Amino acid sequence: MATHPLDKDIEELAASARAALVREIEESGAFADDPAWKEAFAAVPRHLFVPYYYVAGPGGYERRWGESPDPRVRESWVTGAYEDVPLATRLRDGELLSSSSQPSLMALMLAALRVSEGDRVLEIGAGTGYNAALLSYRLGDERVTTVDLDPEITEAARRHLAAAGYHPAVVTGDGARGVPERAPFDRIMATCQLASVPRAWLAQCRPGARILTPLATGLAVLTVRDAAHAEGNFLQTPAFFVPLRGADRPGPEPVPLGGVPQRARTSDLFRFLLALTRGTLDPQEAYALWEREGRPGRERYGVTVGGEHAWAWLDEPEGPYAWPLP
Repeated sequence: MATHPLDKDIEELAASARAALVREIEESGAFADDPAWKEAFAAVPRHLFVPYYYVAGPGGYERRWGESPDPRVRESWVTGAYEDVPLATRLRDGELLSSSSQPSLMALMLAALRVSEGDRVLEIGAGTGYNAALLSYRLGDERVTTVDLDPEITEAARRHLAAAGYHPAVVTGDGARGVPERAPFDRIMATCQLASVPRAWLAQCRPGARILTPLATGLAVLTVRDAAHAEGNFLQTPAFFVPLRGADRPGPEPVPLGGVPQRARTSDLFRFLLALTRGTLDPQEAYALWEREGRPGRERYGVTVGGEHAWAWLDEPEGPYAWPLP
């Protein structure tokens, strides 16, 4: 970044805002499963990974950037970079292509990953590079790989990482195929929405590895048994991510909800079930199950990958409620 007369003040403001963000994340309980992540969030400067971002307003998206000649805009940019909210970082024809996830959700996901010293981690979806920097701080550059389909995204992530002093492997490619040349991995973490768990990931994992991936509007955490088998439950928290992009992965079609009561239509938990069982249960069937089972939370659902087949389930992998995944 170019030098401005207020750059020193901006850096002091960034440090203060970062400390406040870390306190906010800690108070949310996101560090509870692995408090060591607090140090990483305190050390890695998020504003270096979002030199500009977009904020929705009444007239469309407003661009905030750190190179503005207006000191008020620069102050707004740096304080906004440390708010506990997702930041839109790349748009194309009004479509969101990439973002920096909500920091407290990132902290919760990283804690759920349960990394240990020496683990090799693959991140699917490079985004701004901020998550890869947090992983690199904790594990070391050489043990972190991040991949994204868009070369503009990977090039920007590489620049941001270098500016912050981190140099993990940044790969341009289809995240659904993993990064076989960097395998085997002990952890795989996706920061983009998927319809199922790619089989290539399992083949690139060591036995006992953990895979954390967004599915439907939740976060599934699977333990890998071998190259063809993995299983695990969803976390309680909701999660919404930009879909994984690829030539053969169209977006889901809208589902009409005629006949479903308003209380279900507006329920996050019902819409999770609807998304998870898309193509298997129609909305009325999903609603009947949801009410019959006491409006279950996400943690009662899980995913199994077994050879050629993958399925989502409620309560038990072999129980009465199971639905095929792609």
